[in-house]
Amino acid sequence: MYIENNIIKNQISIWLIFMFCLVALMIIIGGLTRLTDSGLSITKWELFSGTLPPLTKDKWISYFDQYKQIPEFKLQNFSMTLSEFKVIFWWEWGHRFLGRLIGICYLIPLIYFSWNIHPKILKKFYFIFFLICFQGFLGWYMVSSGLEQRIDVSHYRLSVHLLVAFIILSLIFWNFLQLNYSKNKDYKINYFIPLIFLIMIFIQIVVGAFVSGMDAGKIYNSWPLMGETYFPNDNDFTNLFEFTVFNDPSLVQFIHRNLAYLIALFYLYIIFKVHINKITNLYKPVYFLGSFIFLQIILGVFTILHGAQIYIASMHQISSIFLVSSSIYLLFLNSKN
Repeated sequence: MYIENNIIKNQISIWLIFMFCLVALMIIIGGLTRLTDSGLSITKWELFSGTLPPLTKDKWISYFDQYKQIPEFKLQNFSMTLSEFKVIFWWEWGHRFLGRLIGICYLIPLIYFSWNIHPKILKKFYFIFFLICFQGFLGWYMVSSGLEQRIDVSHYRLSVHLLVAFIILSLIFWNFLQLNYSKNKDYKINYFIPLIFLIMIFIQIVVGAFVSGMDAGKIYNSWPLMGETYFPNDNDFTNLFEFTVFNDPSLVQFIHRNLAYLIALFYLYIIFKVHINKITNLYKPVYFLGSFIFLQIILGVFTILHGAQIYIASMHQISSIFLVSSSIYLLFLNSKN
C-alpha cells in the first residue's frame, strides 16, 4: 500500500493501530461476557436507546423484568436478585457500548481519509467497515438464539461472531503492515505454508468457540488423557464422523485438543523449512510465533485442568490474539504482493 503524503500515512497508521487495540479489547471483553454468562442480560436490540445505561431504579427493574421472561432466568437463574443481575448486565452493556464505539471511531476518520487517499486503497477500508457493521448484526443474531428455547446462545452463532471479530482484527493488522513495512525481498518459504497455518489457527478458534459455547471445558479436566483414556470413554470413535459431532461437548474438546497438537507439529515443519533453507530474516518472526503457540497450549492445558476458570480461560483467549497477529505477520513477510 503506497500513500505519498507522509502526514496522511502517519495518521492512518495511528488510526489502524488504535482500531487494532479497540477490536482486541472487544474480543477480550466478549470472551469475559461469555465466561460470566452475561450475554443474554439485555434481551432487546437497542441501537441508539441502549447507548446510555439504566439511570433510574425503574429502568433497572424494567431491564430485569425483561430478563425474567427468557429461559435462562426461568430455568437457571430463577433465584437471581436485582443486584446480581446488575453484574451480568454491565458486562453485556459494556460489550455493546464498545461495539458502538468501534463503529464511530472507525467511521469518522474513514470519512476524513476518503478525501485524501486513492479509491483503490479506500475500498479496503470500507470493506472493513462493512464487516464491523455486519458484526453488530451477527452479535444480535447470536443473542437472539438464546431468548426463546435455550438457556444459552447457539455455539454455532457464537463461533461465527468470534471468527468475524478475528477476521476484522487480521485485516486491520494486515493493512497496517502494508502501510508501514516492506515485504521480505530475500528467499521466502512457500506462501501457502503460512497461509495453511493461519487457516488452521482460524479453525481452532471456531472449535474453541464451540468448547466455550457448550461449556465443554468444564468436563474431562485432566491432561494429557481425557479421564483415564486418550479418547473420551463416554463416546464411540465413529461418532467423530457423524454430522452431530460438533453438538457433543466431549468430542468437541477432543477435537480442540488434537487440533492444537496438529498445529504444533505443523509449526515444527515451518521451523524445519526456514532452517533447512537458511532464511535468517525469518528466524525472529518464526521464534515469536513459536513462543505464542507454546503459551497458548500451556494456557489451554491449565484452562482444562482448572475447569475453565474465568481468569485462566480469559488469558487463553487473550493469547490467541497474539498468536493470530504473529501468524498474520509471518504470512505478510512471505506474501507476493
